Amino acid sequence: MNISQKDLEIIMQLIMYSGEAKGLAMKAIQEAKRGDKGKADELMKQGHQTLVKAHQAQTSMLTQEAAGEEIPIQLLTIHSQDHLMNTITFLDLAKEIIELYNR
Repeated sequence: MNISQKDLEIIMQLIMYSGEAKGLAMKAIQEAKRGDKGKADELMKQGHQTLVKAHQAQTSMLTQEAAGEEIPIQLLTIHSQDHLMNTITFLDLAKEIIELYNR
């Protein structure tokens, strides 16, 4: 089964936004480590906003499937979902780490 251009774009958005959100959370941890709580909080806010974009990409895939459209389940599709789940976990952990640095 081949992935359509539309599906490929959605999958790549999911990977891209997830990676960007994770990167922002990592930068937030580094800022908290340096003692810049304000910058850390701003980066985490940006990370969550970017995560919303990843969720929107995922939701478009789920909506397609719910409408009866076939979503190709290939390694790239699974990889994109893996990125999203890892990013969600990473943001949760980053929040806790930043809180510890702020003490």
